[in-house]
Amino acid sequence: MSLINPESSPEERPIKAIGLKKLQAICVTGHLANDWVPGAIWILAPAIGLALDLKPSEIGLLLMIHSVGASLAYFPAGVLADRVHAQGKLLMWTFWWVAIGYFVASWAPGFWSLAILLAIAGMGDAAWHPIATGMLVRQMPNQRGQALGIHALGGTLAEVLSPLMVGFLLSIMNWQQALQLSVLPTLLMGIAFLFVFRKIPSRHAKTTLNRIDLIAFANQWRTRSGLFLIAGIASYNMALIALMTMTPLFIQRTYDFSSVEAGTTFALAMLVGSIGQPVIGRLSDRRGRFWIFVFSSVLATVLTVSAIVLDTPLIVVGSLVGAMAILVMIRSGVLAMAIDHSSKHAATSMGFVFVVLDGVGALGAFLAGLAGDFNLLASFALAGGLSMAAVGLIALARHA
Repeated sequence: MSLINPESSPEERPIKAIGLKKLQAICVTGHLANDWVPGAIWILAPAIGLALDLKPSEIGLLLMIHSVGASLAYFPAGVLADRVHAQGKLLMWTFWWVAIGYFVASWAPGFWSLAILLAIAGMGDAAWHPIATGMLVRQMPNQRGQALGIHALGGTLAEVLSPLMVGFLLSIMNWQQALQLSVLPTLLMGIAFLFVFRKIPSRHAKTTLNRIDLIAFANQWRTRSGLFLIAGIASYNMALIALMTMTPLFIQRTYDFSSVEAGTTFALAMLVGSIGQPVIGRLSDRRGRFWIFVFSSVLATVLTVSAIVLDTPLIVVGSLVGAMAILVMIRSGVLAMAIDHSSKHAATSMGFVFVVLDGVGALGAFLAGLAGDFNLLASFALAGGLSMAAVGLIALARHA
């Protein structure tokens, strides 16, 4: 199987309602708004853990349930997007689901009610991704990595700005109040979309997704290369989520960072990653995805190991920031690998891949938490191992 972008022809008519640049801007802004609260959860989680007296494994479990629950919406949303013409209306409803869902979750009385409500709220955010990315990929069929990198910019910026904001909010209020205020950007975008959704180009594919297509789609992923690729993508995201889960907790408990400092550190990693995503995505379109993935994953592993063996706070924190940033940078290329493998119905493919990334990959949060119950540094050893396992699995997919 080749992981280099194949030739393809568009499935949709040219955009008439708005230009491609405007569509990209809407997707980036919408992604930013929808991912704002999930981005805040990474910094809210240690505060929730302190308030509810949770162990690292319980914090990891909370984040895993949040991601796994949300992932249940990815594939149905992708299938729906490949069947429904009114893409703008689908996108609009995701904002209202997110805003209302997370606001209700802020009133949860305990761990399990909070975990379930966060999972339900996250479904709205999850639904946005295959709809928006599928639409962009169909418009840029020979620039998939670049299209995915552009879309990812919005989500990664949310993970830059939102942790900064919520870190400040936690210094003056409790986590419930901070979560309630965090829904405002999503709510405002939901209101704005009432005036925008009709301008989003409708889907005008020559064929719609049917039962035969779904069977063919499943068969593509049941091949040896497909199964290895699934495992590699999941392992990659487990490594990233393990780092994202444990780094804020580690620097607060080990180095006494405040919530503001932890939020700033996390935001720095996401900022560097967000800047790099479109660049790496475009590079993967031109140079091939595999070797860029290998080099980046190995470098991230080296930085993660450095954080374990060194004891200088500045170097340790810098290494963790670098490792997270690199893994975020290559995310668009990883997504493009999956689209290359199965590209006839882009939204359905994206829905499935996001299930693997954020559903199966969410196990990284829980496993890192379990390791952290013994020693928080063990969480980073796990992340490094998962990153290298991803390299091996994707190499097997490439040669299967």
